[in-house]
Amino acid sequence: MNSSSQIPQIVFGTSSLGNLFVELDTPTKNQLVQAAVENSEGIPLFDSAGKYGAGLALESLAAGLKALNVAPADVKISNKLGWKRIPLTTPEPTFEPGAWINLQHDAIQDISYQGILDCYHQGNELLGDYESTIVSIHDPDEYLAAASDEADIEKRKQDILNAYKALIELREAGKVESIGVGAKDVTVIDFISDHVQLDWAMFACSVTPYTHKASTLTLLKKLGKQGVKVINSAVFNAGFLLGSDNFDYKKISRETHPAEFIWRDKFNAICEKFSVSPAEVCVQFSFLFPEIVSIALSSSSPKRVKSNIALATADIPTEFWQAMKDEKLINVDLA
Repeated sequence: MNSSSQIPQIVFGTSSLGNLFVELDTPTKNQLVQAAVENSEGIPLFDSAGKYGAGLALESLAAGLKALNVAPADVKISNKLGWKRIPLTTPEPTFEPGAWINLQHDAIQDISYQGILDCYHQGNELLGDYESTIVSIHDPDEYLAAASDEADIEKRKQDILNAYKALIELREAGKVESIGVGAKDVTVIDFISDHVQLDWAMFACSVTPYTHKASTLTLLKKLGKQGVKVINSAVFNAGFLLGSDNFDYKKISRETHPAEFIWRDKFNAICEKFSVSPAEVCVQFSFLFPEIVSIALSSSSPKRVKSNIALATADIPTEFWQAMKDEKLINVDLA
């Protein structure tokens, strides 16, 4: 990545601006944007997507920036591409029912050469005076998972590579600074990185104190050798490690998933012993791996934005990590 597109330690997620699980009013959305801008040491980087509220997050982000009189050159916007806004013709949106509240539009997935270009241009239209200079394909793992058979998987893989052809052309034309990928199932990142020179990759629910498969850590090293920067997201396993009953976006209970709760009970006990917060630990766990340069954090509360930023500088004693390893809660090389 060139010097103009370096990734800050904290990337601001914008799903809450698209009414994820709760509908925030316009003043609160503007305050979220303001808190991110005012508490950033350098140029703030916002991570958004056409999927977030069927484009509502992009519109709300632009409105918040405009209300603050933020110049386009003083902000970076990452747009994850692959979903296009379409008219809403049903009582609720057809994508991710129940997740997005009171939307006025629907969205459809379109991962292809032309589809990604359409998503890119539509995204910039929704951003108005602003534009996304950092782009990626959104959840290509979900696109592959929807395949009906082996032949369909191969077709969809080619669709993804064709989509990256479009992104590479945008990068070569100087219209975007960098291209990347975001996924929960990181095996698709492995596949893409074999065919495309990525600038960055965003892992979701994949590198947390609870979840860190050996294959994922091997992929981190591979990407590091390729010069690919890694952004870690969903570092709390979608809230579970902070006390929620949502684990990786699915509700669980002690009765149905006892192992996860037993792990969390032990985790909380060690956090208490060393006087560190679970949130600090989850963020700092990412930085045990040199390939991870940034954390993407989202919030629906303007008051929490500043404290989220502070998580990046929290000090976790080495003895804490050793205690986690001794209790077999983590399996990483601490050397």
